[in-house]
Amino acid sequence: MYHPPVVNPLHRYRTTAPVLIPALARKPSLTSALGSAHSIPAAPTPPQAAVKPVPTKRKLKQQCETAKDKVPHDIRQRYVNMFTEEFLKTTTNVNDAFEKALAEEKTVYNRSVNKLKYLSIAVNALKRLKNQSAVTAKDENEVNSQRFKGNIPLNLKKLKGNADDMALYDSLKDYILTEERLIESNYPVQHPEKPGSAILFEDNKKSNTDPLKRICCRCGATYSVSQTGKHTRKEECNYHYGKGVRSKVPGGVETRYSCCEAVMGAPGCQVFKLHVHDSLSLDGFLSTVPRHPSDTSCPGVYSLDCEMCYTIHGLELSRVTLVNSSLQVVYDTFVTPEHEVIDYNTRFSGISEEDVRGNHTSLREVQETLMSFISADTILIGHGLETDLCALKLLHRSVVDTSVVFPHRLGPPHKLTLNNLTAEYLRRIIQESGGSSWKTTTTIQVSLLFIYPVCFKPYYTSESKPKFK
Repeated sequence: MYHPPVVNPLHRYRTTAPVLIPALARKPSLTSALGSAHSIPAAPTPPQAAVKPVPTKRKLKQQCETAKDKVPHDIRQRYVNMFTEEFLKTTTNVNDAFEKALAEEKTVYNRSVNKLKYLSIAVNALKRLKNQSAVTAKDENEVNSQRFKGNIPLNLKKLKGNADDMALYDSLKDYILTEERLIESNYPVQHPEKPGSAILFEDNKKSNTDPLKRICCRCGATYSVSQTGKHTRKEECNYHYGKGVRSKVPGGVETRYSCCEAVMGAPGCQVFKLHVHDSLSLDGFLSTVPRHPSDTSCPGVYSLDCEMCYTIHGLELSRVTLVNSSLQVVYDTFVTPEHEVIDYNTRFSGISEEDVRGNHTSLREVQETLMSFISADTILIGHGLETDLCALKLLHRSVVDTSVVFPHRLGPPHKLTLNNLTAEYLRRIIQESGGSSWKTTTTIQVSLLFIYPVCFKPYYTSESKPKFK
């Protein structure tokens, strides 16, 4: 009559013998169990009545019920393999990586009380290891490339290209901006009355009739300058570097800054010592010239990216990088601005004062280098190249703009950022820390154009607006 109460606890001691804990003893039979049950009240000696063995059995019982019984061996083995892969990125010895992976998995296992807890702790541990390996790899890449950063002269061998360049050039002809689209996108064009000068047909910035007044492009404040362009007094700039992001909330829509999540209109989260403005000089421009009719070689396809800094006269070129269709850097150099620098805009340009110290490359030298291999027929790929060409003071018509090829769903003047395009089409995250890599942008632009003809077949209407089949 009392068999079930005695037998049921014995079933709870069954185990599958996990890897890190030895298997339990064989389950006693029903007869021996009954015998031991009847013998328990008759225990005569006090040492046998001690409760020391009971906690040990209870701990073993609890572990078997929770972590060991409920975390399958294949799950544990899978995480050991993943831990090993991450340790191999930072460890040269395979055995050391395997030992570290086993120790990491054992730590996760010991901290777990059930399968769900094990998975949660294991995922966090794997994420931590991935971040550590990514930081280590990034540091190694920076050390290896620091010597060549902004110091790659024009490589004539890489200008020759390969056999597929002509096919790529022909396929990209359909994406070259028309004259109407160049004007609509505010690209610099030749001034009709001033040789060597450019004109912009659209200027959405606030105009200022006073030549000694400037409007800060960060906080919107108006400040005074001298005849040479220097600030007449030091005044701190309190601003937000992020853009306003609209989101739906209960009862309506609100706009918050992407940099600090503050509500639109809140005081700035960043402070700089002076105000800056982003005016561009439209004098000193050069136009690319057509090739000789007898030249039947490929005109060339290059991806272009420029970095600018804030000077007393506005934005000026501080770095230029070109990459060919094989994703090889053709030309990369820092440029010495013509006027006094106020801010290198390191957060977005990745350039600091130490990078350009000792560099004496002028804008005129950069123009001469580019004109030596870029003709009017050369295709330049870029994301919003109008500002880059203004900084280079270069008039060029054969342009493929990824911000136009991949239009925003709301249409102009809205544009998708290069970060969004890369994440959507290439499944890559770039400029995660706010600074840009020295050739990230240019290589991404080429990669986007490589995959685009496979994904879409665009055609242009008479209104020069892109449509998609």
